Amino acid sequence: MTSQTEAVSNTTFDNQEAEAFLNRTSDIINAGAQAVMISIGHRSGLFDVMATLSPQSSQHIADVATLNERYVREWLAVVVTAGIVLYDADHKTYHLPAAHAACLTRNAALGNMALFAQYIPLLGAVQDHTLRCLESGGGTDYGDYPCFHQIMAEDSEQSVVNSLSSAIVPLMPGMDEKLHAGIDVMDAGCGSGRALIAMAERYPRSQFTGYDLCEEAVTEATRKAHVQSLKNVSFVVKDLSNLKEQSQYDLITSFDAIHDQRDPQDLIKRIHCALKPAGVYLMQDIGGSAHLENNLDFPMASLLYAISCAHCTPISIGQGGEGLGTMWGWETAQAMLNHAGFISVECHTLPHDPTNVWFVSSKA
Repeated sequence: MTSQTEAVSNTTFDNQEAEAFLNRTSDIINAGAQAVMISIGHRSGLFDVMATLSPQSSQHIADVATLNERYVREWLAVVVTAGIVLYDADHKTYHLPAAHAACLTRNAALGNMALFAQYIPLLGAVQDHTLRCLESGGGTDYGDYPCFHQIMAEDSEQSVVNSLSSAIVPLMPGMDEKLHAGIDVMDAGCGSGRALIAMAERYPRSQFTGYDLCEEAVTEATRKAHVQSLKNVSFVVKDLSNLKEQSQYDLITSFDAIHDQRDPQDLIKRIHCALKPAGVYLMQDIGGSAHLENNLDFPMASLLYAISCAHCTPISIGQGGEGLGTMWGWETAQAMLNHAGFISVECHTLPHDPTNVWFVSSKA
């Protein structure tokens, strides 16, 4: 009988292919280090500071950013070798070109990609949790993820809040007028509440309720609403698997929240029941396919699958769910909406948000 070792040794070894893949692996690891430094540049405000400056020394940049020069200089070395920041060796100055700042700063013209880099150090921080899940098949809870809600809130600010009035509410014909007139709205899985707070500000005659399982997120949402003196929005810690409201809401929303629930199909049915007879459900979720082969060219597919492996899948399993994962697929989502009893289900994508899909589902 041929051993496995002998079988491997008998295969044709393509040295050129192996060398090319070694180089590819090296690039991946190098890019991972760069991503962590992009995250640090975002969280420290260094990119925002440099976007306002002409070419400057590391000391001047550190002074403006109120950071330590020695560490700023070392960070600059990373982003220079990454091709993000330009370095003038003769004058020892550093410059962030406007074309690069356009996707690395807060309120960037092309959207802030630096905020997504925060997922890379987060994935590393929960590596031990992921290893335990791989070994045991168990799950996690939200308390296992440092800074998760902060990152998700920034993500929501960019993909949802900034486009609510211009692109998202218009997906539902007549909804802007109804919201201005005054209706009842619920957000399922509200997180830290930025989307709901923005809607409550824009539509003072409507009443808004946000539910989320995570007490930390609800506390932050409540604090923000209080700071802004909003009386038409409230946030409640609630396990949505126990949602039992009947015909309470004219509009229910969920933003990137359904796929990591314990039982997405059951929750969608409960949402259907919680809507008034002419109610509308707006669901944002990841727009990838349920079939891996269809996602080979999907934007940031590897990152999304990595987030699924380390967060969305174990979070669901930790609640006793089946762990559909981040890339559960728009086909799965649409089938669940139909199965829940929604009469009309429309699927939309938005130019500013290539990774998500938006479903507008009508109860009648």
